[in-house]
Amino acid sequence: MNRLKEKYNKEIVPSLKEKYNYNSVMEVPKLDKIVVNMGVGDATQNSKLLDAAIADLTVITGQKPVITRAKKAIAGFKVRQGQPIGCKVTLRGENMYNFLDKLISITLPRVRDFRGISNKSFDGRGNYTLGLTEQLIFSEIEYDSVVKVRGMDIVFVTTAKTNDEAHDLLSGFGMPFKK
Repeated sequence: MNRLKEKYNKEIVPSLKEKYNYNSVMEVPKLDKIVVNMGVGDATQNSKLLDAAIADLTVITGQKPVITRAKKAIAGFKVRQGQPIGCKVTLRGENMYNFLDKLISITLPRVRDFRGISNKSFDGRGNYTLGLTEQLIFSEIEYDSVVKVRGMDIVFVTTAKTNDEAHDLLSGFGMPFKK
């Protein structure tokens, strides 16, 4: 069993149950899934960039990404409808906890001048979005093999009803929020 899943069951659930006066364990918010999204706008001109992004995301998450396509044509960006413009991975279960553990304990502390992640990136429904500027902060990525440095969005989808509940849940896992 994963370290964070164990921590959730033994520490986080009782503390949240006490703080928010939940009647049942099923009411306590939990981490539903983590979605890692990498937009590759340059893929319109060079399709090899998309392959490189897929390879990077596969190495980072340990799961094969799905190619995301443009929903509608935007002439200003030279994008046609249905054209591949990025890739994403949805992590659930064991993979999700492994990725979260790696993100909190190894990856985020490697960021230069890191003072914690923003408290303002909650969406009002208990979900949190974290934007990273480069994929090089992950230890699995080899610097020499990187075709182009690009960022990614990591969305933490929880069953929490409010931002405060989600903040307490993610803080319980050890997310380094700014003080």
